[in-house]
Amino acid sequence: MLLAVEGLAKAFGQTKALRDCSFSVRRGEVHAIVGENGSGKSTLVKILAGVHRPDQGTVRIADIPIDHTHSPRTMLARGVVPVFQETLVAPSQSILDNIWMGSDGLFRHRFSKREKRDLAQAALIDLLGEAPPLDVPIERLPLSLRQVCGIARALVRKPRDILILDESTSALDVATRDRLFAIVREQTAGQASVIFISHRMDEIEEIADRATVLRTGSSVATLDRDEATPARLVRLMSGAENLTEGAEPDRGMRVKRAGGTVLEGHDIVLRPDAAPIDFKLGAGELVGLAGLEGHGQDAFLSALWGGASSGEVIYVKDGNSTVVRSSAKARDLGMVYVARDRRSESLFPTLSIRDNFAAATPAEDRRAGILWRSRTDRRLAHFREQLSIKLGSAGLPITTLSGGNQQKVVIARWLAVDPTILLLNDPTRGIDLNAKRDVYKLLRTLAEEGVAVVMLSTELDELIELMDRVLVFREGTLFAEFASTSLSRASLVSGFFGQEDGDA
Repeated sequence: MLLAVEGLAKAFGQTKALRDCSFSVRRGEVHAIVGENGSGKSTLVKILAGVHRPDQGTVRIADIPIDHTHSPRTMLARGVVPVFQETLVAPSQSILDNIWMGSDGLFRHRFSKREKRDLAQAALIDLLGEAPPLDVPIERLPLSLRQVCGIARALVRKPRDILILDESTSALDVATRDRLFAIVREQTAGQASVIFISHRMDEIEEIADRATVLRTGSSVATLDRDEATPARLVRLMSGAENLTEGAEPDRGMRVKRAGGTVLEGHDIVLRPDAAPIDFKLGAGELVGLAGLEGHGQDAFLSALWGGASSGEVIYVKDGNSTVVRSSAKARDLGMVYVARDRRSESLFPTLSIRDNFAAATPAEDRRAGILWRSRTDRRLAHFREQLSIKLGSAGLPITTLSGGNQQKVVIARWLAVDPTILLLNDPTRGIDLNAKRDVYKLLRTLAEEGVAVVMLSTELDELIELMDRVLVFREGTLFAEFASTSLSRASLVSGFFGQEDGDA
């Protein structure tokens, strides 16, 4: 055994993040840690990384105990290199500086500037197939590439014993994830171990040699590869059988729900050399957007939200047509957008849950110029029940909630606008199974009420189980469109890579 964890517990005030966590990691294995948001996974990672100190329990690496006064630097020295769930960057600094952030001492530099540049470029090529310009400020990159840079930061440190990947695939496309998995296999072949955390059951099934399940801060089982089926893991975590439990079973019936056209796109060009795109969206329709990262689906969603640089997006209501020229106009017409990176694009981390919810509808809670918090709380209570948001006091900071509940508050904020069209950019990224099911249930309810939904997703299963149709983007244009009756993992992935017949 390379790593042995026994009886770890950690509390933050009255909140017991870890209660009794025990598991072991063999040298050269990929060991998955699975559990719902709030089960203690990220707290465990931060203890192993030296960020938090446990209240009780022991950690041993190569049979040598780790002192409870350990720090991130001492754990790095012991060969433990983490990639944390939240993408940690210095926005104005270059890609190169971000990859090497924290690697040098005050006076000593481990590598020369040339060595740093070469190592960073090599790590990015391994992950992406090519490296972006290293001197570009990292804030110019999309979330997926920022996440890649965080992984590269760990790889250039050459993990000697343990690489920890905490939700490191959550914003990656299929091709980049597959390259990361190849790197993971190289790490384990070299007798390092990898602790892998993901909410995606297909990834656990593909890469993990064993899996430990956490529930409410305690380890409840460790399963070998042949035992760790998605159904069993889901059952151990939450007591339910399927990822998309409650999704409509009859795919053929979904398309009958769509009503008259509410949005049209004409001659939308996403890249100078790409073919124009025409698009129609019906009331009550669920349309998925998919493709490899950077192939146009994100830009298409932005174009619908008033960001089209060419062509036209037209909102249709009661026979009247209005050109959507800006996000402000889109909002006025009843279109809302939920951003992909909730931390940097959606949340106000210093504000309360209540204030985050009410940010889009301040006039709803004012009377004679006076803000009535009781009115905000009543409105929030409605969505709290509808979305199963788990929270204590609405006056607590939004950061006290789990990632899944933060995302639900953001969604509730925009539902409070009473939209007719909902644009979602990967809304279930990094949230647990139960939170995903709540979002799925909400989307079905909204569709039945006539709200049209366009949702970009990086999860194949939810595209297959939930969408009326899915648009696959490649090289900046619409490559393929699949009705719900023809959706499958094979057809979607084949489309990602330019194959039309489903043969990957």
